[in-house]
Amino acid sequence: MKTTIAVLTLLVLFTIQSVSHAQTIKIASCCPLSGGEGGLGEMIKLGAEVAVDEAQESFAKLGFKLELSPQDDQANPDVGVAVAKRIVNEPEVLGVVGHFDSGVAIPSSEVYKDYSLAMVSPANTNPRVTDRRYPNVNRVCGRDDVQGPIAAEYAIKELKARNIFIVNNKTAYGQGNAEAFRDKAKELGANVVGFVGTEEKSNFQPLILQMKLQKPDLVYLGGIYDQGGLLVKQMREKGITATFMGPDGLDSSEFVKIAQDASKGTYYTSVAGPVDQYPAAAGFAKSFEAKFKKKPESFALYAYDCARVLIEAIKTAAKENGGKIPSREAVCKAVRTSSVQGITGLIEFDDKGDRKKADYYVIQFKEASFPGTTVKVISAAPPAGK
Repeated sequence: MKTTIAVLTLLVLFTIQSVSHAQTIKIASCCPLSGGEGGLGEMIKLGAEVAVDEAQESFAKLGFKLELSPQDDQANPDVGVAVAKRIVNEPEVLGVVGHFDSGVAIPSSEVYKDYSLAMVSPANTNPRVTDRRYPNVNRVCGRDDVQGPIAAEYAIKELKARNIFIVNNKTAYGQGNAEAFRDKAKELGANVVGFVGTEEKSNFQPLILQMKLQKPDLVYLGGIYDQGGLLVKQMREKGITATFMGPDGLDSSEFVKIAQDASKGTYYTSVAGPVDQYPAAAGFAKSFEAKFKKKPESFALYAYDCARVLIEAIKTAAKENGGKIPSREAVCKAVRTSSVQGITGLIEFDDKGDRKKADYYVIQFKEASFPGTTVKVISAAPPAGK
C-alpha cells in the first residue's frame, strides 16, 4: 500500500511539474466588452474562447499551455491603442483576434505592425485596414467598398428606392460604409436627398425634421445598432415610414431589443451571415450554447474562425521551429499563407490580407425578432490591389 501511494504521489508531482513547466502561448481578443457596442464585442470574445478551449489539448501535447487573453477596447481608438501597446509587450501573446471597429483597428494595428504581431479580424471592413499591405494584418470578413455597393444595388433594384437619405456615425466604419453606399446609389441613378454625419445616440428629432422635409423612401445608416435602434424607433414614432437599412453594425439582437416593433421590416447587409447559413456551424453552436447558456450570433462564428487561423498558424510555425515557441514574424508568415477550412468556409488570404472570397448577406427583420431572414447572398472577391 505504501509503495502504491508513493507511486501515485510521484505521478501527481510529475503531472504538476509538467503543467507548470509548459510554456504559455496567448491569443488576445480585442473588442468592445463594455459600452454601447458590448453586445457585439462579447460575441467576438466568446467565439474566440470556444476555439482556444478546443485547442488546449493539442497544444498540451506539444508542451504548450494555450490561453485566451480578453481585452476591452471600449470601441475607442485611444483605448485600443493603449491595449495594443500593453499586449505587444507581453511576449506570450502571438496573435490578436479583433478588433470590431475599423476606427479602433486601424491605429491599433500600427502598433501591432511595429512588433510583428499577427492580427486576424472578424469584423473590420474599412478598406484601409488591409490596403496598407501590412504583412501582419488580415481579415476573414469582407470590405465596405463591396458591402456598401451591394446594399445600394439591393435598395435600388430590389426595393425600388429612389430618394435616399443617408446618415453616418462619423467613424471610419460608418462613414466609409455610407460613402460607398452613396457613390453606388448615385451611379445607379438614385437621388441622394441627404448625407449627414452625427454622433448623436439619443435625440434624433433634428435629423427626423430634415427627413420629413426631404421625404425619402429609404433611409440608410452607416453605423451601429445602439444608434440605429433608437433612430428607427423615433422615425416610426414621428410617422416616417421610409424603409430603414444599414450595414453589419445592425447585426445584433440588441438592435431588436432597442428598436422593438420598429425593427420589423428593416434591412441590413452583413459580412457575417446568420448561424443558420453555415451548415458547418452546428457543432460550434451546440458547444457555444452549452458553455455560455446563450445562442451564438454572427460575429461569434467569425471570431472562432479567426482564432482557428491563428491556432493553426502557431502550430505550423512551432513545427518549423523544431517544436519550440515560434517567433511572431513566423506566425505572421504562417497566417498569410494559411489555408483553413473554417465554419464560415475556406479561409485563404491574398497578398494584402483580404480573404480571397468573402460572402455578403442581405437580411431583413420580417418580424421584431433576431436573427433576421436572409434574402440574398453574394460571394465576391476583394477589389484588385493597386
